[in-house]
Amino acid sequence: QVALVESGGGLVQAGGSLRLSCAASGRTFSRHAMAWFRQAPGKEREFVAAITWSGGITYYSHSVKGRFAIAGDNAKDTVYLQMNSLKPEDTAVYVCAAAPSYRETYYASRSYDYWGQGTQVTVSS
Repeated sequence: QVALVESGGGLVQAGGSLRLSCAASGRTFSRHAMAWFRQAPGKEREFVAAITWSGGITYYSHSVKGRFAIAGDNAKDTVYLQMNSLKPEDTAVYVCAAAPSYRETYYASRSYDYWGQGTQVTVSS
């Protein structure tokens, strides 16, 4: 069984930064892409960013492009989300996801087979 464990969430003031980590463990699996989604109270899950493991191609939502950066460390089986210039509207539970093979799109939650439990990010104004 594959497990994805997020860490690094917390409370930060607007304009501040946080770095989230997502570590994959369990049986070896082919990680074609990994992504971050977020879900705020009363709202649907929203795509944030994704990265393909070979080639390192990155994808971002319009709302975070230029402020967030996704990166992967193959040796550590870990993907990171560096979040800068945080805004109160970034407040949400951030969840890590993994796709074991190629997908036509990396923006949709249906493209991912494995999910973490999430980590809370709260940005105060």
